[in-house]
Amino acid sequence: MVLNDQKLYEDLDNNWAVVAEAIQTVLRRENYPNPYEALKDLTRGAQQIDKKAIHNFIDKLKVAETVKKELKKITPHNYTGM
Repeated sequence: MVLNDQKLYEDLDNNWAVVAEAIQTVLRRENYPNPYEALKDLTRGAQQIDKKAIHNFIDKLKVAETVKKELKKITPHNYTGM
């Protein structure tokens, strides 16, 4: 089996919704109210979820700036789901 690294990278880059679970986990840790519902509104819309959409969502959260910085470090390329 030969992997097409470029295609895998592109697929991940075009699917930032995969980091929603990681964001939800951090928001739960921070006792953010209804993190699942907040992300559901973002990820279930008709819009494409890209880096800009995720970062705009993070910018609007009522959490400490340090938490926002932590969240913005999460990408489809470094989040493994563990």
